[in-house]
Formats: sequence, structure tokens, C-alpha cells
Amino acid sequence: MSACTNRLLKSTLAAVMAGITFLAGLPPTMAADHGDGPFVSGSVPNADTGDAFLFLDPNDNTRLVIAMTLQGFIPAGEAVNFSVFDPLLTYRFELETTGDARPDRFIDVTFSRKVTSGVTPQTATITIRRERPKVRRLARFRAPTTPSNLSATSPAPVVTPVTTRFGVVDFFAGEVDDTFTFDIPGFARFVGPALDTDPNTNPNPAMLQRGRDTFAGYNNLAIALRFPLSLLGNLRGNNIVGLNATTRGFLRGRPDRQLDRSGNPAVNVALIPFPRKDEHNRATTEDDANGRFTNSIVATLTALGTLQPGIDLLASLAVTNGDFLRVNLGIPNTGLGGGDNAGAAFPNGRRLGDDVIDTILNVVSNGGITTGTSTGPNEQPLRDVFPFFPPTHQPFVPGTLDDRTRN
Repeated sequence: MSACTNRLLKSTLAAVMAGITFLAGLPPTMAADHGDGPFVSGSVPNADTGDAFLFLDPNDNTRLVIAMTLQGFIPAGEAVNFSVFDPLLTYRFELETTGDARPDRFIDVTFSRKVTSGVTPQTATITIRRERPKVRRLARFRAPTTPSNLSATSPAPVVTPVTTRFGVVDFFAGEVDDTFTFDIPGFARFVGPALDTDPNTNPNPAMLQRGRDTFAGYNNLAIALRFPLSLLGNLRGNNIVGLNATTRGFLRGRPDRQLDRSGNPAVNVALIPFPRKDEHNRATTEDDANGRFTNSIVATLTALGTLQPGIDLLASLAVTNGDFLRVNLGIPNTGLGGGDNAGAAFPNGRRLGDDVIDTILNVVSNGGITTGTSTGPNEQPLRDVFPFFPPTHQPFVPGTLDDRTRN
């Protein structure tokens, strides 16, 4: 990355945060990272991150909620077999609190190996540590997962509150309805040969109006924590906190290697070209800030016809100070998305009901696309309390013909 480009991208970070109000006024949507790279999709699907979420608890703004989803496309009939967290992986939340590209707090979650039956919970071990000014373990505790079942009623989420030096930390891990709504074939046919997703078609915005949600009717796994803001340490007047959700495991015979990551939505799945997706998943936020993927991101946007203002805005989210999903703790949050409290909407963190693909499409198309992908609302209602994720899809009773999947 040239010095000029680097200065330009760095200068746009303030514009990104200042432009939150502008973006919040654009049409709603959602984005995700499901099946974004060939390695995790084929070799270790349990390491495949879907979405990262970061928002103030709408019921108590003194507490922060972080979450990641994993292993999408779990059908209701396979809940017991597929909704198991891999005991060989580490699920890591990286939190950035000082305004640079390097994480400062780490929350590692691992799971027990022993799964004796489909109704027996796994045991999660949660370790919270800091890296600066020196490495130090801050807390460690254990909590059960929420077992899935094949009944007609979704199991109630098991939330474990644990008292730590920072106050009560709440933990949840289990299967949930996938809140991501997006029309994958419609989008592929829209971008066509520009991204080599469907070489038999030309870019056509009409393809976004199929009204089909590729993720409807499917579940995925989720890990979520809620904790007091004091866990973040001394922010020294910095209200901006970043989140990078990662999975780690064996890679080429070496343990504790990063396999996938999710920060801002749609970065890897839409902006990184296919030959570099695995490379991007294994890279760090510091690699982002050093310009490792800038040329590829700009080339993708240029191929889609995005003009310089849109390129600057989207590249800054994925490049300047690393690909962290960032939230301003000084902006109150009173809801979970879907039109409420617009100042707290993406790119100011991400709530479960915040729709972001339509916002991104509006920027990519230089304001030309205003209707988004027309997938409609999520088919399952969000919960009003932590962990906020909607109930799972369950096997239907006899005589039910519509399984809610829409491809």
C-alpha cells in the first residue's frame, strides 16, 4: 500500500464513525461470513464463523454483549448430531480497546470432549486474559452448553451467570436460529462475472428481488457473553471498542493456528477474491492495517463499479486499524435493530436485528440500489433478554408441509 493510499485510508476512519448517522438512514439488511473460505468449509466446518455481534445490552447499557455464530445450515432434523462444539478448537473473542490494530483483551472458549448423549450438555471453559501492559489471566470459569433436541419445542437457553472481579459475566453456548437473511443466488446473479460467481449472467440488480432467504429454516451454533464494561480495562477516554471473532486449531500439524475470523460483515465473503480467502482468514488485524489486502479489496470494488467515496468508506472498515467490528460505547442502545435507535446501528457495532447487506449494497452501487435483497424479516422472533438469539427451528409435527427453507 502506497504512503498516499495509507494516509487516505487512515483519514477515513473518523469519517466512518462520523458517517454512522448517514449509513443508519440507508435501507436495512444483514451480512455474514458463512462458508467464506474453502478450507474451513471443507475440512473443519465447525471452525467456520458466521457472524460477529457487538452491542450494548439494550436492557442495561453498562453491560456489553459479544457473540459469534458458527457452522451454518444445520437442518432441524439433524440438531442432535450437528450441534456439537468441536473440543479440538479454541473459539476466541479478540477485543481492541486502545484505537489501534492490535487486540488487548482475549476471551478463549473451549469445550469438553465427552458427549455422552444428544441431551447431555458439553462443558465450556472460558478464560479471560489481557495482553497489555503484560500478559495476565483475569478470570476463568466453566459453564454448560444448551443441549439440542428433536422435539417440537425449542429448548430454553441455558444462561450461566458467574461472579468475577469485574462483576457478573453471563455465558451462553448452543444452537440457535440463524439470524442472517440473504439471497445468495440472487446476489451471485447480480454481481455475475465481476466476481466470477456466475459467469453466465451479467450484473443485474433485478436478480436481488427474488425475495428468497437462503438461510431461512436453518440453525447454527452460537457463543455469547455479556459482561460489565469494566472488563475492558481502562479505556483512557477511548469509547470505541473493537471485536474480532476467531477460531483456532490444528493447521498443517501445528496447534493453535487461526483458521477463520469475522469482524465487519461481508469483508471476506464479498470483498476478498476467492484465491485469497484462506489467506485472509488466517491473517491478523495488524496484517489488515499494514495493507496486506488493500489492493484486492479495492480491485473488487472497482470491478463492481464503486466510485472512490464508497471505496474509501468500505476499505477503511476492513483496513484502517484492522478489520474489527467497532462500537461506540457513548451511543446509547435501546433495541436489537430493525429500525429502532438508528444511531446504534451498523457500522456502530452490530446487533442481531441490524441489517447490513443492503447498506453495503447501497454504498457499493453508489446509491443506485435502495431496495436491497428483499428477503424479508427473520422468520423467528428475537428474544428480549440475553442471549437475545431466536429459538431454533424444530422438526415439525406430522402434516406440516412447509419447512421454511427458501433457495
